[in-house]
Amino acid sequence: MKRVTASCCSPKRRSAPDYEEMEIPEQIQKDLEACGGFEALTRSIPARSELEEEARIHHALADPLRLTILYLIRDQPLCVCVINRFMRLANSKLSYHLTILKESGLIEGESHGNWIIYSITGRGRRLMQCTENAGK
Repeated sequence: MKRVTASCCSPKRRSAPDYEEMEIPEQIQKDLEACGGFEALTRSIPARSELEEEARIHHALADPLRLTILYLIRDQPLCVCVINRFMRLANSKLSYHLTILKESGLIEGESHGNWIIYSITGRGRRLMQCTENAGK
């Protein structure tokens, strides 16, 4: 193992442990240097706000009930009463899940008189295609 000084990491991006000196397997060190070193690795990490947005999306997609809602409205917009007829959830629980999907930008709701009609967004459709393909 080779002892490496990695002072190029920005203190703002750095978390424990301290990277001033550490042992790295030689092959990892070569590969890391070929890719631009610690500085390039640090630059490859998205900004905190982007990571938080990605986490919200993953959270929204991580629940089978929310995925079911996405499948229900994938092909046509539906009102809450139709969604809930299939889901059979307490109104408050359905509202909770719809809110998470809306806040993550996967669905949108549009008022039509006394009803809110929910539809999948372009982002929601793209992410559903990704998750469907990931399982195959």
